Amino acid sequence: MKNSRELYQETFGAEKPKFVRVLKAVPADKAAYRPHERSSSAADIVWLLASELRDACELVERGEVNFEMKPAPSVQESVAAYEQNAAELEKRIATVDDATWDRPARFLFDGKAWEAPLGDMLFGFLFDAIHHRGQLSSYLRPMGAKVPSIYGPSADDPGM
Repeated sequence: MKNSRELYQETFGAEKPKFVRVLKAVPADKAAYRPHERSSSAADIVWLLASELRDACELVERGEVNFEMKPAPSVQESVAAYEQNAAELEKRIATVDDATWDRPARFLFDGKAWEAPLGDMLFGFLFDAIHHRGQLSSYLRPMGAKVPSIYGPSADDPGM
């Protein structure tokens, strides 16, 4: 039976290529697309996903991160940052023992603090990222892009 750390490693490893397919489907010339004025742009969502992984690496390393959203670079640069940060997170998670997985972590944002065991926080980051991936995937077709397979075929991609 797997413990939650092993489950996280397996789940993150399975989700990573799905994220990359969606991120790479965003057309560079449509990065500013947003379905509503209050919605984030496609570029901002891609950058958020890359930035969350950088923050997750910092949480593993230091146990605390102060979230600060920086302006999004190009979609291509954000996708490269996502892939680099995902690889770095996988390396760091591979070195985490059970005591570290269960230690308190702290995420600061907008003057608020979220405190939870590191493992719970990393799962929270993953679930938030999956939410934003779904948001981004719903932008693709209106932007004129094809929706890649995520958990099975899409109308544009029969899957692998």
